Amino acid sequence: MDRAADADRLDLVVDPARRTGRTLLAAGVAQSYVDVADPRHLHFEYVRRMATVVDLAAPAGRPLDVLHLGGGALTLPRYVAATRPGSAQRVVERDPAVVELVGRGLPPVPPEVRVEVADARDAVTGAPPGAYDLVLADIYRAARMPAHVAGVEFVAEVARTLRPDGIYLVNVTDLPPLVFTRTQVATLRAVLADVCLVADRRMLRGRRYGNLVLAAAATPGRLPVRRLAARAAADRVPGGVLHGSDLDGFVGGARPASDATLGG
Repeated sequence: MDRAADADRLDLVVDPARRTGRTLLAAGVAQSYVDVADPRHLHFEYVRRMATVVDLAAPAGRPLDVLHLGGGALTLPRYVAATRPGSAQRVVERDPAVVELVGRGLPPVPPEVRVEVADARDAVTGAPPGAYDLVLADIYRAARMPAHVAGVEFVAEVARTLRPDGIYLVNVTDLPPLVFTRTQVATLRAVLADVCLVADRRMLRGRRYGNLVLAAAATPGRLPVRRLAARAAADRVPGGVLHGSDLDGFVGGARPASDATLGG
């Protein structure tokens, strides 16, 4: 068996339960899901939670300037293009094989969506200040967030690229007792004034492995926490939101991460 080849294998497979659904698999593990007939259909719960923040970030339909760090099957860029037509979107994906497979096997994205092969940190540090309304990060290698995009230095660079009312969204994969997530919340809070966490309630109770979404903004009170909590609670996988003192309790004594502590 060629284990190296298996680790690098990418596949696009049809969802047997939904004929228009396509799942991007990396080494047999689901990474992205796209409905080729309906880009508004979001299969994974954490993607729906990120999309909710996108929905609430500005009045419905208003075009936004968006930077996606991590492209996968371009699920969220397709969603933004469908719900906010005319949005200028830049997608940064480090794996050229992913870009090639998705470009060949899935419907094309609108011309306003520009996809490039690059490292996320390089892309952010090279971006002009105040360029984006939203920055969405879903950056993983072998199921781990790379160290060089997990510290305060990277978050500070992201903050520099955001407009004054911009929002930074991060997908975090973690398992009980959510030590990494607590550190990531502390890291965001070291740079950005308003931070909240959105996740499956079972995740918040430390009962399962999965994804949590962090949202952060430079302006205090910018995040639409009440509306976000209502939408999360109504999802088919009910979620909760931690903010303010509730988030203080969650973070506890966790300290922000840095390039020095992470070796990034």
